[in-house]
Amino acid sequence: MSKRPFKQTKEDNIIIRKFSNKVKGHELKWHYDLKHRIVICEHETNWLFQMDNELPKKIEKNSIIEIPPYVYHRVIKGDGDLIVSIKES
Repeated sequence: MSKRPFKQTKEDNIIIRKFSNKVKGHELKWHYDLKHRIVICEHETNWLFQMDNELPKKIEKNSIIEIPPYVYHRVIKGDGDLIVSIKES
């Protein structure tokens, strides 16, 4: 099994996921999830988020990214760390 490009913890029903600035861009692969996810970044960043068949978008502080199940998506590395909160349903 390959190593994940992030570290995560769980607080109540919220997943806190941290992507280090040391992660290599090629480690951030296209993937899909089995559950609906709501993702929020609570800090300024220049990392990008891309859904299948869409152009990459800057991850804005406090913006909500909704990811339906079985939809391919990825993050694109920026400067610094990326820390997001994820709620699954």
